[in-house]
Amino acid sequence: MRLRGKHALVVAVVCLVAAFVGLLAWRLTSGESGKGLVAATLRGDRPAAPDFKLPRLGGDGTTSLSSLRGKAVVLNVWASWCVPCRTEAPALQRAYQRWHGRGLVVLGVDQQDVEGDALAFVRQHGITYPSVRDGDGTVAGRYGATGVPETFFIDRQGRIVAYFSGPLNQDPGALERSIQLALTS
Repeated sequence: MRLRGKHALVVAVVCLVAAFVGLLAWRLTSGESGKGLVAATLRGDRPAAPDFKLPRLGGDGTTSLSSLRGKAVVLNVWASWCVPCRTEAPALQRAYQRWHGRGLVVLGVDQQDVEGDALAFVRQHGITYPSVRDGDGTVAGRYGATGVPETFFIDRQGRIVAYFSGPLNQDPGALERSIQLALTS
């Protein structure tokens, strides 16, 4: 009887370890494509931006990346609780106003946030460019975003041509250079 109990304990521990290893392997491989996108972009490659369809912030329909094909897109991953997001919001709004007529769309991707807080953030910062809700962070994860803010610059053909981690205003020329690249690629 005592040996049987030890055997059952060993089997249970082995099953737990196997489950943990399986979960770890799944986690590493499921996020790999996003991490690969960032790495490829930083190497100078131009990987295809993953398509997605998310609800618009405020609940009035959905937006998909594929619906923006033919336009350059500044995809900015943000959250209302993110202090650096607050500091870069005015620069993104100015860029949208300046470049929108030339085929640029700034698309905010609010992730892991409370919708009421996100709507208050948009009002407080006078944001007029579209924003979508990525409530659980799935889309941000597919892109390889590991925090906020992170910004992906997508050309008219749907390729990621530049990536920036952190607030864009820490390098004042980065936003302008990356927008130019997305518009002219």
